[in-house]
Amino acid sequence: QVQLVESGGGLVQPGGSLKLSCTASGRAIRTYAMAWFRQGPGKDREFVAAIRANGHTLYVDSAKGRFTISRDNGKNTVFLQMNNLNSEDTAVYYCAADERIILSSLRLREQWDYWGQGTQVTVSS
Repeated sequence: QVQLVESGGGLVQPGGSLKLSCTASGRAIRTYAMAWFRQGPGKDREFVAAIRANGHTLYVDSAKGRFTISRDNGKNTVFLQMNNLNSEDTAVYYCAADERIILSSLRLREQWDYWGQGTQVTVSS
């Protein structure tokens, strides 16, 4: 079992930045793919970014050029650096982990085995 705990959310003004962290326990995540999803008010949970065990990254189009996913296996932690935030980024952000997920399934929330409880990000002036 893998337990995931997100942190780093908060209130930020449009154009601002936040860095989210997701720390895992129970297993070493170096062989796991890790991802961030988000769920805005009244919306379905959607894919944001993923990083595979080999470091390959994948982003939703709206995050390209603004968000960066990274991992520190020594700290069993994955990060999401978010820059130039706008109101559309307001959501609860969830961390996910899976050891066997394939490339073509990274965007599919139902394919991920482990989830955190989420951290709220609010972009507002």
